Amino acid sequence: FKENRKDDIWLVDFYAPWCGHCKKLEPVWNEVGIEMKNMGSPVKVGKMDATSFSSIASEFGVRGYPTIKLLKGDLAYNYRGPRTKDDIIEFANRVAGPLIRPLPSQHMFEHVQKRHRVLFVYVGGESPLKEKYIEVASELIVYTYFFSASEDVLPEYVTLPELPAVVVFKDGTYFVYDEYEDGDLSSWINRERFQGYLNVDGFTLYELGDTGKLLAIAVIDDKNSSVEHTRLKSIIQEVARDYRDHFHRDFQFGHMDGNDYINSLLMDDLTIPTIVVLNTSNQQYFLPDRHIENTEDMVQFINNILDGTAEAQGGDGLLQRIKRIIYDAKSTVVSVFKSSPLLGCFLFGLPLGVISIMCYGICTADTDGGVDEHEAAKKENGDRELTDEGSEEEQEEEKNGKYTELSDGELKQKDIMEKKKD
Repeated sequence: FKENRKDDIWLVDFYAPWCGHCKKLEPVWNEVGIEMKNMGSPVKVGKMDATSFSSIASEFGVRGYPTIKLLKGDLAYNYRGPRTKDDIIEFANRVAGPLIRPLPSQHMFEHVQKRHRVLFVYVGGESPLKEKYIEVASELIVYTYFFSASEDVLPEYVTLPELPAVVVFKDGTYFVYDEYEDGDLSSWINRERFQGYLNVDGFTLYELGDTGKLLAIAVIDDKNSSVEHTRLKSIIQEVARDYRDHFHRDFQFGHMDGNDYINSLLMDDLTIPTIVVLNTSNQQYFLPDRHIENTEDMVQFINNILDGTAEAQGGDGLLQRIKRIIYDAKSTVVSVFKSSPLLGCFLFGLPLGVISIMCYGICTADTDGGVDEHEAAKKENGDRELTDEGSEEEQEEEKNGKYTELSDGELKQKDIMEKKKD
């Protein structure tokens, strides 16, 4: 595979045998392989045990399992979309095809526009902007399609201020890239690759984090058909549609079913239905200070956020990070015990038991060591006293011995003197 892979286009699933997500993907992956073969796709589908061939997995930058990559020549494209058959096949066909797809006629343009909710088109001839467009397409082809066309192919309602130009068609209208207002082309395309209004789930929310836009969400229960739930959803949809020209550069709109995911994100329990605005770049969020009754209230709330008068909550400061660590740890423990109480007792009880035994051993060792040290010190002091006493006795004996020697000398001298006297 390593020697011959550049001869073909490969869609590869790098998996680990013990990975639960990999096992869940396996039947979907088999369907992907069968359908792409039946449709005559040039893309070959395979899978590789990344634990057995770790050198190849490292070469392609595999960090987690499963990792899906499309290998095309020297390039490797990561798949980050939902793990469904249709989404994976659509990704493979998009990346495996031409980087820039030409639209030669109005009929072809209309056909493509019906198939794609978001459509990027380069209009004009050779230019530095086209070179930049091709460069961005090679990076973002994993997310969306890129096309090129002449000006006469575009619909009659499209008016371009100048050529060349890059245009995005979505939400029944179009927006023209302006380098001075929109900045870098890559950043602009990354921001505009979503529709103005979305059904937001966890994956979409993660992807929207790269756009830099604020996300205004109606958190509702899709199964609840009460007036309040449908009203908040309608308000968000109306703002996204009627105020598109005012807010599309800064805001992304949508609704989310249920508050479980949003609660974990905000570390708070939101009562639904409600409206929340997220700043995914710094993890701040905004809640309305009053009840949103209509579109005008929502527009006022958005304007307060833009002019800085709305109070921001959350963030990525030190206290929030500590709170996040505590919240994640608590959530993990609770989820483990809810799903499997016995497993939870084993996972958390065993380490606590080992730590308790270690602490007891350390405390006991410290206490015994203190007693032994005290006794050793006491014994050392006693020996020192005995040694000192022995030294005094020896000194006394030496002194007495000296006195004895002096007395004998005097006696001898006395005898001599007596002899002389005699």
